[in-house]
Amino acid sequence: MSQAHHERPREHREAAALLADAAARARAGTGSLVLLRGATGTGRTTVLEAAAADATAHGMRVLRARCSPGDTTAPFATVLQLLGPVPEFDEIGPAASERDRAALLSRALRSYVDESPLLLAVDDIHLADAPSHRWLVEIARHVGRLRQPVLLAVTERSQYDIDVPTPGLTHTLSPALVHTHTLAPLTPDRAAFVVRAEFPSARPSWVADCVRAGAGSPLLLRALLDDLGAPGGPSTVPETTAALYPGEYSAAVSWWLDSAGPGTAEVARALAALDEGWDHAPAGAWDLEPAGRLGGLLAELAGADPARVAGWLTAMTGLGLLRPDADGRPRYAHPLLRDAVLTGVHMTRRRAAHRAAAEAMLHRGAPTEAVARQLLVSDRVGTSWAPGVLQDAGALAVRDGRPDDAVEYLRRALDETLPDERRQRLLTELGSLECAGRGSSAGISRLTEALGLPGQPQDRVRAAMALGTALAGRGRARAAVEVLHGLDEQLVGRPDLAGILQSASALLSEQDQTVRREVYRGLCERARRAPELVGPATRALLVRYAATAGLTSAADAMRQVRDLLAEPADPLTEPFLLGTAAAVAQWADELDEAERLVERGLAGQRPGMLHPMHQALLNTRADIAAVRGEWADLPVEPPVRLHDGPANVHAHTLIALVETGRTVEARRLADGFDLREAPDSWELNRFLYARGLQRAAAGDPAAALHDFLECGRRQSARDVVSPVVTPWRSAAAECRHALGDPREALALAEEELRLAREWGTPRTVGRALRTLGTVTGGRRGLELAEESVRLLRTAPATAEPELVAALLAQGRQLTAAEGARARECLREAAERAERLGALRLRALAEEALREGGARRPSLVRTGSRSLTGSERRIAQLAAQGRTNTEIADLLHLARRTVETHLTSTYKKLGIRRRGELPQALGAD
Repeated sequence: MSQAHHERPREHREAAALLADAAARARAGTGSLVLLRGATGTGRTTVLEAAAADATAHGMRVLRARCSPGDTTAPFATVLQLLGPVPEFDEIGPAASERDRAALLSRALRSYVDESPLLLAVDDIHLADAPSHRWLVEIARHVGRLRQPVLLAVTERSQYDIDVPTPGLTHTLSPALVHTHTLAPLTPDRAAFVVRAEFPSARPSWVADCVRAGAGSPLLLRALLDDLGAPGGPSTVPETTAALYPGEYSAAVSWWLDSAGPGTAEVARALAALDEGWDHAPAGAWDLEPAGRLGGLLAELAGADPARVAGWLTAMTGLGLLRPDADGRPRYAHPLLRDAVLTGVHMTRRRAAHRAAAEAMLHRGAPTEAVARQLLVSDRVGTSWAPGVLQDAGALAVRDGRPDDAVEYLRRALDETLPDERRQRLLTELGSLECAGRGSSAGISRLTEALGLPGQPQDRVRAAMALGTALAGRGRARAAVEVLHGLDEQLVGRPDLAGILQSASALLSEQDQTVRREVYRGLCERARRAPELVGPATRALLVRYAATAGLTSAADAMRQVRDLLAEPADPLTEPFLLGTAAAVAQWADELDEAERLVERGLAGQRPGMLHPMHQALLNTRADIAAVRGEWADLPVEPPVRLHDGPANVHAHTLIALVETGRTVEARRLADGFDLREAPDSWELNRFLYARGLQRAAAGDPAAALHDFLECGRRQSARDVVSPVVTPWRSAAAECRHALGDPREALALAEEELRLAREWGTPRTVGRALRTLGTVTGGRRGLELAEESVRLLRTAPATAEPELVAALLAQGRQLTAAEGARARECLREAAERAERLGALRLRALAEEALREGGARRPSLVRTGSRSLTGSERRIAQLAAQGRTNTEIADLLHLARRTVETHLTSTYKKLGIRRRGELPQALGAD
């Protein structure tokens, strides 16, 4: 060890100075009593040994005794250890009275005193046998009146323990006779100094770990540093003692427990078991203030006095062995210390302690998750309350967005004895969570097992839908549909449940074009032959199918879905009805209604349960944001993908990157998927369309045309021909036009307009008119462009991106003939694009203006008119007094997105405070 390692802490230097001064006075003729007190490990023995060595160096005779628990049964064992052999003591025999033997030992002491100044060093006097204790008290009374001076230096443990301590040495002595010094624990700064002295190049985090594991005790800290400094020792401070060699730290902790006594050791180990169960528990799990519930719980577990336990917790926190966490629970200062306390406790006993803790906490009203954390590390309980607690904890974790915790609780619940029906429901919940998580392959087998167990029909339907959703998410749409159809025979007489499976089959078939056509043709045939067997949700899906196939108008489709929504709906059926109606409403540009339906549908979902409609609802929500041009409001994170193909939100994100001018990021995302390996799905088709837009914007119309035509081929194979889903014909027509193929461009644009008029919404028709006008050119092209602008001006504000594109097309066609009108159109396009945040369209409008000889427009960059749609919505909510968190929840955004929008809004409005928003928003 280095010399720095053995440097005395400040607390020791003060005690050493007191002893040195007393020794000097003894040598000068004045005896005294010095008592060193302190908790285990604070260095009482170290200081006493150093004082003895110093006294010897100054010519004093030193007599030593170290008391131990084994001495308590042998009368005068401590005194005899101190004085050495006393022949006369053996001669008078045990029959002599204690008084006679004490007098004999006092005469022996005087024989030493007559020779030279004397230091009597007695370590751990609290462990002395009773006769020795009384003898030493008596010597202390007269130490200042002996013929030769004597310094009596003793150490005494002053730690608060569960067992009530016996009276100390000075209990009956006048304070005037005693010089007392209490050794304090190491401060964190001092402990850090000791660590750095031993390991000068240690990282700050490593030093901090050492300080925590040392827990203010010089003994523990030195033992830990010895282990860490041993050859081959760990490079980090471990959390288990098994990683330490040669094990000095474990031995030190064991000695501390032995010194504290069996009662304290039992409470310390009970606390360690509880502490182990608190790992990874959510914040606010239980208010366990040291003097309250925790003290009572530990007392119950260890069979101790609650008042003493509460005092012990307070004392250990003061010493540094315990530290309160964020919830106020006193926990061991470091996991290594906790593990060392549990060393030697058999795993069976530890698990039993966790079970006892869980049951006691349950009876004391602890929150569900606090109890569940203990059950996670306990043996099987075997009673009905345990799985109930674990399942309830899983539900809470799902609600709070902690699916990994929920999986942990439900897996543990499976270890309990459960009836088949309850196990079936549990497996469905667990399998759903595992399938939705990353890197878990157990979910499919759990759901398969759930489907094979007996259960209520509705529970079996839930299991089948969850398994089907998982299979479809892995690109196995046919297997998913077959799972659902496999229940048909078991649902005879339950047309309501059979209808739910019909709806689920239709929805899951969307992942495969062949399966989709088969399923929908079967549904159409059933609706024709036996319409009474087709429920509202399935009929809504048929309306949706007709919309994508170009067989109905938006007005008629909305009339039908609204009629279906007015019918009574079964709770299991309602998500399908709401989700389907939301998709149709979004296509029909009834975006506010679509948004309300999405939120109703999501609110009715069982959290954590795989359901075919859940992702569909999230997709519709993303579609709504994209139609509005609120690209910043798209989901921050794409959904968990169970295969390598792109998701709908990837397509929207790619388009958003293109429209907002982030070309490098757009290229990176477009190239991030190998579409040759992606499973067939409508999401792949949507991404092909988005990649085509990216390639067209990057100036590669040939590659873009390939993507658009492939998207169209795949969509047509799915009976999806309406531009309401993916307007690939318009995009392909513009590419054909750019590549000098006007005839094909015209054919595509005319077919797009025909299908758009069939659907009949201004946004869809206006877009098709704009494209046809562009590829037609001339006076007729200009007329079509002007018709597009007029129609889109009558559309809801949600058609803003299409109106900007139409104004741009009109302005370009006007440039040659009517320069003034052209500049007016292009300036309006640039201004609207600026407010929308559509940097690509703004740049195109400015470029067209320059080509026509006009100056760049003076865009509105300040004031409320300069706000984008997203900025305005967020600012209005903030002006109403909503917090950033509330706004994020209402708009389903990340809080950081809200903060970014508000920062931009403040800058545009020229304000600094939230309270200025109402006036600033109304100023223009």
